[in-house]
Amino acid sequence: MTARRRPEPVQVVKLRRDQALARLVSSVPYIGFLGMTFDRRGDELTAILPWRDGLTGNPALPALHGGVTAGFMESAAIVELTWSLHWAAMEAAAAAGDPVPEDLPPLPRTINFTMDYLRTGLPRDAYARARIARSGRRYASVHVEAWQDNRARPIAQASGHFLMPGRV
Repeated sequence: MTARRRPEPVQVVKLRRDQALARLVSSVPYIGFLGMTFDRRGDELTAILPWRDGLTGNPALPALHGGVTAGFMESAAIVELTWSLHWAAMEAAAAAGDPVPEDLPPLPRTINFTMDYLRTGLPRDAYARARIARSGRRYASVHVEAWQDNRARPIAQASGHFLMPGRV
């Protein structure tokens, strides 16, 4: 007779997932440089770029620097891809009663990243969500949207292709 494993309390599962995401985010130095954070709701991530004066591209407007916007969105895409890989392994380990894997999967490598700047990024917090359009063994295709006050009025959108880990 096999013993049935009792489900973990919700707080333990949440803490385990939050710790895994924090470990992933801290593994990318540029994310720390930008001051980015991530809001996690289940397996859905929203990247947050808190405004600070050092992110100004045009002080006359003032406006969010275009390179910062691109780096923010590319980082959101890379974290989303890595999180989706890590999520599957993490949940499988938890279901088997194993501890959360300490090793993070290697990060995807950018093949290309195409930005569309839709409106001026104002001096306030920005948000981004990445959606994986295709994820195969060799490469992945990701679409990212960034907004500030109103998600229906994005400041930029991007499409990127990434070389998946293990193929580098």
